[in-house]
Amino acid sequence: MQLKKHFTTKRLVLMALFVALSYVIGFLEFPIFPATPYFKLDFANVFIMLTGFLLGPVEGIIVCALKELVSLIDSSSGGAGEVANFLMASAFILLPSIVYQFKKGFKVVAATLAGACLLGTATALVVNRFIVFPLYMGEAAPAVFHQVFWFAVAFNLIKTVAVSLVTVLLYKRLSVFLKKKNI
Repeated sequence: MQLKKHFTTKRLVLMALFVALSYVIGFLEFPIFPATPYFKLDFANVFIMLTGFLLGPVEGIIVCALKELVSLIDSSSGGAGEVANFLMASAFILLPSIVYQFKKGFKVVAATLAGACLLGTATALVVNRFIVFPLYMGEAAPAVFHQVFWFAVAFNLIKTVAVSLVTVLLYKRLSVFLKKKNI
């Protein structure tokens, strides 16, 4: 009966709220390097990371998957972008959300988020090189990826660090509120 504990009505509603927030916040994206305008920074993963910390890694992955399924509604990538986003976000949230279930505290969170930034960046490089770039650029993909490699590294580090910082800023307030609501 472990499922009943993890998937109560309150927790399911919170997960649905985070899916919706993640989806909507994803529209607020902007490029940070003029040379690579297709690398766009957004904060959709903040709500996925918050789900992982507040509810657990399984719930975080579920919210991530549902957000990407909802994103298929207006997808211009035929689903490839959503698969890539799912892989990158999952790699980014798993380490901190799993460790946090066993050991809490700011030092642990900071260390696991730092590791997650590196893991998320590495995953993004692999996903971009072998999935995204080939789908969008065909045979030119290896050459183009080689040209923008350092932009990709910098962009993904900036994105994961920014998402981590916003998550840390929001977590404590949200955690206290949810405890008061018995979620």
